[in-house]
Amino acid sequence: MDILNAIVAMLNFVIIPGAAYGAQLALGALGVTLVYGILRFSNFAHGDTMAFGTALTILVTWGFVALGITFGPLPTALLALPFGIAATALMVLATDRVVYRFYRKVKAAPVILVMVSMGVMFVMNGITRFIIGVNDINFADGERFIINARDFRAATGLEEGLAFRTTQAITLVVAVMAVAALFWFLNRTRTGKSMRAFSDNEDLALLSGINPERVVAVTWIIVAALATTAGVLYGLDKSFKAFTYFQLLLPIFAAAVVGGLGNPIGAIAGGFVIAFSEVTVTYAWKKVLTYLLPAEWAPEGLVQLMGTDYKFAVSFAILVIVLLIKPTGIFKGKSL
Repeated sequence: MDILNAIVAMLNFVIIPGAAYGAQLALGALGVTLVYGILRFSNFAHGDTMAFGTALTILVTWGFVALGITFGPLPTALLALPFGIAATALMVLATDRVVYRFYRKVKAAPVILVMVSMGVMFVMNGITRFIIGVNDINFADGERFIINARDFRAATGLEEGLAFRTTQAITLVVAVMAVAALFWFLNRTRTGKSMRAFSDNEDLALLSGINPERVVAVTWIIVAALATTAGVLYGLDKSFKAFTYFQLLLPIFAAAVVGGLGNPIGAIAGGFVIAFSEVTVTYAWKKVLTYLLPAEWAPEGLVQLMGTDYKFAVSFAILVIVLLIKPTGIFKGKSL
C-alpha cells in the first residue's frame, strides 16, 4: 500500500503537473521556433504576446459570463479563446507591418531584430498591464476536478488521494490537438509546404514563386494562435498575471534551445524536459520517501533541492549547460 501511496503522490505533485506544464511550454516554444525558423530571429516579445492574448481572452470571458454564456463543466475561456486568438493575430500582424517589415526590407542583422523585439516586448507588456491590471486573476470556472482526492481515497482506501484538475486535462487535450493541427498544416497543405521551403532556403523559395509576405503573415497568425493558446492554458491551470508571462519567456526559450531552436519536434521535447526538470528539482520529496523508506529512515527535512521561488533558475542552468555542451540541442535546429 505504501508503494501505491508513493505512486499517487508522484502523480499528484510531479507527473501530472509536469505533463501539463510541459505541454504549455511546448506550445510556447513552438511559437518561438516558428519565428526563428522562418523569420530568422529570436522573438523576445513572445512571452508578452502570450500575456496580451490571454488578457483579451479573459476580457471576452468576463463578457460571456456577464451575458450568462458559459461552457457547462468546462471553462468559459475556451469559448473566448478564438476571439483572443483573432485579436492577437491582428496585433502581431500590425506590429510586423509597422516594426519588423522595415528591418526585413533593409536585411538587418538578426541581432538588430532581437533588440527590436525587446522594445516590442516592453511596449506590449505595458499595454497588457494597462488593459487588465497587475493583480493575479483567476478566470477558471466550471468543474474544478475530474478526479477528486476525497472520492479517490474513499474508492481505493489509500491514504493519498489523487486529484486530477479539469484544467490539467484540458491542457493536455488541447495541446495534442494544436500540435497535430500544426504538423498536419506544415506537412499536408500547400501553404505549410511553402513555409517549410522558405525556412530551408529563402532564395530558392523566392525563385520558385513563393510569396514571402504571405509566408510571413501566415507565420505570425500561427504564432499568435500558439501563444494565446499556451497563455490561456497556463492561466487556467495556475492564474494570470502579466509579469509572470514576462518571466515565462526564460523556460520557453530554454525549451526551444534544449530541443533545437528552429525544430518543432525539438520544441515539444524541450518543453517537457524543462518542465519535468523544474518540477522534480523544486518538489519536496519527503512525502514520497516517507512512504518508500522504513520508518526509522524517514527524512526529517523536506528533501527539496531548491525552493519553488527559484524554479526559473533551473531553466537558466539547463540553458547554459546545453549552450556549452550541445548548442544545436537534442534535435538539430534551424529547420522545419
